[in-house]
Amino acid sequence: MLRAFSQRGGADPRFSRSDANSGRRRLDLGVDMTRTRIGLAVLLIGALTAGFSFLRKEAVADSHRQARQLMLYYTLSRVDNPIILVGDSITEASTPPRELCGHPVVNAGLNGATTASDLGTWLVEALNGRRAAAIVVSLGTNDVLTARSAQAFEASYAALLAQLAEVTDHLAVLAIPEIDVQGWVTAERKAKAMAGIDGFNAMLPGLAAKGGATFIALPPMPKPHTIDGVHLNGIGYSAWDQAILQGVSAICRPH
Repeated sequence: MLRAFSQRGGADPRFSRSDANSGRRRLDLGVDMTRTRIGLAVLLIGALTAGFSFLRKEAVADSHRQARQLMLYYTLSRVDNPIILVGDSITEASTPPRELCGHPVVNAGLNGATTASDLGTWLVEALNGRRAAAIVVSLGTNDVLTARSAQAFEASYAALLAQLAEVTDHLAVLAIPEIDVQGWVTAERKAKAMAGIDGFNAMLPGLAAKGGATFIALPPMPKPHTIDGVHLNGIGYSAWDQAILQGVSAICRPH
């Protein structure tokens, strides 16, 4: 280490002013480089955090999907000729009757599902070779909220119905329920979403007919009929349940 002063108290002739300036420049450069490294590290941590957050959400969704399929497998393995409700979180949160005209009713709803979620494979695997007396499909809300195109919606819905037709003789397609101005759903958001819902609902009778399914319309919903703008409250589920029960009543009629 250089000493700035000699033993006699004077400046060390080996330590010139230019040396001092050079030292300061090196110090400033070192500080700048340190700041740059810190900045890059912060950006990297932020990117990794965002990436891990996305992966965690994906992992949670996959974990829930697998857990639901396993529970469905257990449930379906102990019943015969069930009526199965396939859908998204609106279906999963529903509480259908345990049976209808002697057929057990099984809730196969999956939170976040769309028509492109491959629910056909998911359900067929859970059935494990068994058949269903009837399957009611209730999807479309998440297709609207994720802005899927009409062409994509039509193609994926048709493919789903074709797959489910392999495991049941009675298919039904339920209309997409309207949403409320409530919670995060503003009047502007509702107007935009309802344009998509109305458009998809107009397609469903034709899709059902092509897929050999029955179309089940929903009655006008009372206000309010949701707890957060999207998910049904008790009044909403009363209308939803009644529509499904009437729609699948055909299998209860004597042949």
